[in-house]
Amino acid sequence: MEKNRTITFKNKPRIVSYASVVGKKEGEGPLKNYFDKVLEDAIWDEDSWEKTERKMFKWVIETAAEKGNIPLKDIDVLIGGDLLNQIISAAFAARDLNMCFLGQYGACSTMAQSLIVGSVLTDGYYFNKVACGASSHFATAERQYRFPLEMGCQRPPTAQRTVTGAGCSILSLHGESNIHITSATIGRIIDWKIDDANNMGAVMAPSAADTLSCHFKNTKTCPEDYDLIITGDLGFHGKELCQKIINEEHGITLGANYTDCGCEIFTKDMGVDCGGSGCGCSASVLNGYLIEEMKKGKYKKILFMSTGALLSPTSSMQNDTIPGIAHCVVIERLEGE
Repeated sequence: MEKNRTITFKNKPRIVSYASVVGKKEGEGPLKNYFDKVLEDAIWDEDSWEKTERKMFKWVIETAAEKGNIPLKDIDVLIGGDLLNQIISAAFAARDLNMCFLGQYGACSTMAQSLIVGSVLTDGYYFNKVACGASSHFATAERQYRFPLEMGCQRPPTAQRTVTGAGCSILSLHGESNIHITSATIGRIIDWKIDDANNMGAVMAPSAADTLSCHFKNTKTCPEDYDLIITGDLGFHGKELCQKIINEEHGITLGANYTDCGCEIFTKDMGVDCGGSGCGCSASVLNGYLIEEMKKGKYKKILFMSTGALLSPTSSMQNDTIPGIAHCVVIERLEGE
């Protein structure tokens, strides 16, 4: 019998504040008006792309706190991560902010993973306010996982563009927000033996289908019970593959209420190959577009999932395959809460 991997939060932690920042390319996309800040260039007055990503991570934490009128000293712990070796964007941001820190590495699934850990800590009354964040940068990811941009390598059709962006959600049991995290399902490693670092959608789609089917089974819900089901980083190819896998292997049909953050932040005519990916993809879409639309009442119940490809430069050089992971959280607008 399969284990129950779903957590139901008794006290329903609130997202009391949030913030997002994206790069210039992302700011040209269909969600451009939802982000708190759009960078004018990829470097943001820093002397390396890696320092730019660190700056983005720090900025969304500070901005989320400012928007929520929350002094930084009142945030009990920062939970989050990124794609760079030893999650240095998140760790160095926590250093500069002088915050307690729980680093997370789930590759592109890090935003959902951080929300799960943060929700557990607040739901259990261990901490009052928890900041959850994630970031990525197109240029830093290409340099680390594939080829430096200066090499001008041709990208295959299955490649995705790592989103330059960051997002932060601040969780608490107290506050005026009616946006709550009510449950979460933890993913398991799924490895279809793909070793192509330019085909992340195919790597992550099986884990997305597995976690979604598990969530529906554990919660006794179906796709129609949600206003929106949104995966994080599958892009156009991975989204179609996820729909195919969950239908053929689990008998579940994902209908018109299913989409993917990597398909929403870019359009196919923007020259982004198969769409967006990266920790900052789901992080910026959640903390920009999704929460804003929930506040307006467009969505009342969202199944939000971040998906990750757990490769590293070391594993790639050793010709290993790329495992996938996916975690999801249910975010609800609850009236009168």
